[in-house]
Amino acid sequence: MTYQKAVGIAGKDDVSLGLTLMVIAVLISPLIDIFAKLAITTIPSGEITAVRFALQVLFILPVVIARGTLFDLTWRKTGLHALRGALLVATMLSFITTLKAMEVADAIAIFFVEPIILTILGSIFLKETIGWRRYTACGVGFFGAMLVIQPSMQEVGLIALLPVVSAFTLAVFLLVTRLVAQNEDPWSMQFHAGVWGALFCAVMLYFGDGTGSAIFDPVMPDTKAMLYLLGVGVTATISGVLGVYAYRAAPASVLAPLQYLEIVSATIFGWLVFDHLPDALKWLGIAIIIGSGLYIIWRERRVNKTAGTAPVSPAI
Repeated sequence: MTYQKAVGIAGKDDVSLGLTLMVIAVLISPLIDIFAKLAITTIPSGEITAVRFALQVLFILPVVIARGTLFDLTWRKTGLHALRGALLVATMLSFITTLKAMEVADAIAIFFVEPIILTILGSIFLKETIGWRRYTACGVGFFGAMLVIQPSMQEVGLIALLPVVSAFTLAVFLLVTRLVAQNEDPWSMQFHAGVWGALFCAVMLYFGDGTGSAIFDPVMPDTKAMLYLLGVGVTATISGVLGVYAYRAAPASVLAPLQYLEIVSATIFGWLVFDHLPDALKWLGIAIIIGSGLYIIWRERRVNKTAGTAPVSPAI
């Protein structure tokens, strides 16, 4: 997930288009994780992550060439762009590794503590003003996450904490993106994040080759696994492109709450493909996470409206 800024003032038709694109994006986004979970039975998570970034670069390359923005980056910020790529690798690697033992809906539900973590980190490092209401909502959200994590830890062990790690690294990625996004082309930023991500993965797989590591020792995928890997790359690219255009058409404050539809579609896909549904305790935790997240978005919208500032908008 990457963050872009909403551009311009959207009309009603643009907002409707943005809402439509965002709904489609978040509904198909869990397919990335479904394909990854299918692939990880035979392919190490490091290799899945590498293929995902390589396909992102391949699919976006024609776009940045056509737009003339292939090298449209502030080179003095190269280190920050490399850091963004490394953080994305850590995010995807930890989350995909989780899917080997956890169900998709459970992992995504835990991962959705990310807006809560981002709110806290923003107050610490960017000196954003966060009132007691949002801090309380953050605490409630973490409590909801624990309702999902605790039974998951009993089932799969400490690996249930990896979605929290993934949420944390993504939150840091978004903070870094806020520092570099003002004067950068969003397509060029996505392309170079993919390049750096693929490069970091290639280095890890090179040194992991022959080690027997379940994460970094690459294998030659069979035909079925190749199709799963292709599914990861294609669905990630489609949902990402839809997200970019959604946030260009409509304000972030309108679209952000729709991201929680991803938990719904993840549950449906998990049930259809793996015959899994969360139990009652996990549903309670999911409801609390969603409620606290929506409250944080609502409060941020009110604060930004009062201050006359536009929030930075998330795009899948």
